[in-house]
Amino acid sequence: MTEALTESLLLLRERLKAVGDYLRLPDKQRQLAQLEDAQAQPGFWDDSAQAQSVSRLAAELRRELTDFEKARTLLAETAAANELIQLAATEGESEADIAELEAEARRLLTAAEASLDEIELDSWFSGEYDHGDAIVSVNPGQGGLEAQDWAQMLFKMYLRYAVRRGWQVEVLDAPSGEVIGIDNATFIVSGRNAYGMLRAERGTHRLVRISPTDDKKRRQTTFAGVEVLPVLPEDAPVEVKNEDIRVDVYRSSGPGGQSVNTTDSAVRITHLPTGLVVTCQNEKSQLQNRESALKILRSRLFELERQRREQELARVRGEKTEASWGNQIRNYVLYPYQLIKDVRSNVETGNVSAVLEEGDLDPFILAYQRWQMEQGKAFQGQEKRQDQGKKQ
Repeated sequence: MTEALTESLLLLRERLKAVGDYLRLPDKQRQLAQLEDAQAQPGFWDDSAQAQSVSRLAAELRRELTDFEKARTLLAETAAANELIQLAATEGESEADIAELEAEARRLLTAAEASLDEIELDSWFSGEYDHGDAIVSVNPGQGGLEAQDWAQMLFKMYLRYAVRRGWQVEVLDAPSGEVIGIDNATFIVSGRNAYGMLRAERGTHRLVRISPTDDKKRRQTTFAGVEVLPVLPEDAPVEVKNEDIRVDVYRSSGPGGQSVNTTDSAVRITHLPTGLVVTCQNEKSQLQNRESALKILRSRLFELERQRREQELARVRGEKTEASWGNQIRNYVLYPYQLIKDVRSNVETGNVSAVLEEGDLDPFILAYQRWQMEQGKAFQGQEKRQDQGKKQ
């Protein structure tokens, strides 16, 4: 036990040092001190938007430093437990006492590994909103009624995944389909790295199975689209002008509490310049639904601008980009065999129930993050070689 534990400790210490170097912790400690000094100045909250921005950054830096210290403390406690095991063996302690010490050392080692995994995961997310909350929408694609059922399956899968990650979910809109499934679903996921993690799910999801509505039990392929947007702070540079939107109200068609289905509380906002339409009907009051719909609209306008910039960059680079239902990111095959495979990272599993029914998405989402990092490194290497070729 002690030899294996000692080896694991050495590896974890190397990982911790590498992460600490990558995160440039001394710089962040100095930056946090400066931000805290600014927060203590009179009149700090006179500029509310700036104050909120500074407070968010300070909280993020404080969390990174705290998490790193937690991992370092766990490693130190694991090392102390390892020394106690060696000492107990030398002094001839009973096997039961040594086994108890070994169990505690394993517990500490597991906790240290999990803590370090989360820190490394954090280091992957460099986007402005990666550490924040996410707005997720699931929409049926090709496949008719089957696609509505498939959209509901995905919706439930993400709810279960959020529970596994310890995230909170607020469902904004999830009207039932005419016969089965749902017309669409929009919900906010709040928690650490929610947007950074869930953006791995953005795209088309393809399902192959025996149709539950076909009397002849024929195999059918259906599609559903998943959209993932960041929840933008109030000071984000996205403006929605009153003259650019049309607001319609109507009676909610979904389940809800008192007054939800008896008043015109549901809201539909149309952004006239782009044609974007957002609906929200799960709140009891029209005002709450309007606020939620505006939040989604701002995020969709932000995403629209991001896509425009990416397409322009791809055009300059000469890349071919398509946005069609045929470009699925993941295949879910339930018949004639059972397999879920991500077409980007090539990660696959035959345990489809663990994914669809229990929300075990981490293997796919973490593999996507690694794949994306590798793609970025490969592209940087390609650009570097091209630059060198031009100089020659």
